[in-house]
Amino acid sequence: MCTAYVYIMSNGIKIRSEFNKHGNVLISDQFNNRVIETTPRGEIVWSFGLGPNDFTFNSIIGVNDAQRIGSLTLMAGTGTPQGVLPPPNDGQHVDNRVIIVDKHGKIIWQYGQFGVTGSGPNQLNAPVQSTFVPHHWGHESHVSKGTVLITDQGNNRIIEVSIRTKQIVWQFPADLTSSVLNSPNSAERLHNGHTLIADENNNRAIEVNRRGEIVKTFTAGGTLGACAFASRLPNRNTLLTDTGNSRIVEVDSHDNIVWQYIIIADFNSVSTPLPTRGIRLKNGDTIISDQTDNRVIIVNQTTNVKEIYGLPSGIVGNVPSLPPDGFNAGFDLHTTQLGLFGPYDAKIIGDYTGLTPV
Repeated sequence: MCTAYVYIMSNGIKIRSEFNKHGNVLISDQFNNRVIETTPRGEIVWSFGLGPNDFTFNSIIGVNDAQRIGSLTLMAGTGTPQGVLPPPNDGQHVDNRVIIVDKHGKIIWQYGQFGVTGSGPNQLNAPVQSTFVPHHWGHESHVSKGTVLITDQGNNRIIEVSIRTKQIVWQFPADLTSSVLNSPNSAERLHNGHTLIADENNNRAIEVNRRGEIVKTFTAGGTLGACAFASRLPNRNTLLTDTGNSRIVEVDSHDNIVWQYIIIADFNSVSTPLPTRGIRLKNGDTIISDQTDNRVIIVNQTTNVKEIYGLPSGIVGNVPSLPPDGFNAGFDLHTTQLGLFGPYDAKIIGDYTGLTPV
């Protein structure tokens, strides 16, 4: 029987021996101002961020996205807008950083500034998502040779930043006065060198080439609502997170719907769950960041829920009931099963199906 060793660093980072194990779940626990790694059972083995009452640069405020790069963690913090948090901490808290931290919680790279909002050099405005792009796909690549795609939502742009120089090496649109994007929410680099963008408030996902030309558009046959995330699957279909219609939907290359999971069909869901991520796993399941339900779920191809991370919602004794809209959150240092607060992103470590290769 293995012993789980726990190490507590001086900055509050907790590291257990299961750190960075394939099959663990990396969760951006948005309004708890932290990124956590859990076992498949929901036991927290690593975390960065000091919790829902900390609004300093020691936490990642309003974290929207996280990705494991080897033993490093890339994460994007947007802060929290006025009116989101309950008293006494209600108020606007600005972060606007994309950072890479080591397993001890030391920031080794940063783009954007804590508490600063802008569009100039080293400035961001609500960077909701970041994707590491390695120098050579299919080979080990030193992180410093890679780039980071940043979805800079408030500036309606996608920028690609060199890790080594912190210079912007590509951006879309090239003309920042363009209105081609409306509140973009994610960007993934495809094998063909194109970039797949979830253009949220234009109710579409678009594929653009390096010249900035839109070569494909996906709207799920004109039914797509606000599109929060998009990824290209190995079968060449595209998986879309349709926040506006509370569903995850898969479309083929002709934009025909071939699979979907509607979250509000689950009696444990609130009426407006606002899902933010749906990511296909190598076994065919889909992991979903079910934001307003304050949970992460895994569903199979027959749309049955297999796993739930977060405070079990809608359970009073043993009798299921609908939770009240707007708040069913929690916070715990040891397990997800005592609560998450607006989880925005969740990925299975070692399973990058449909995502930019690491």
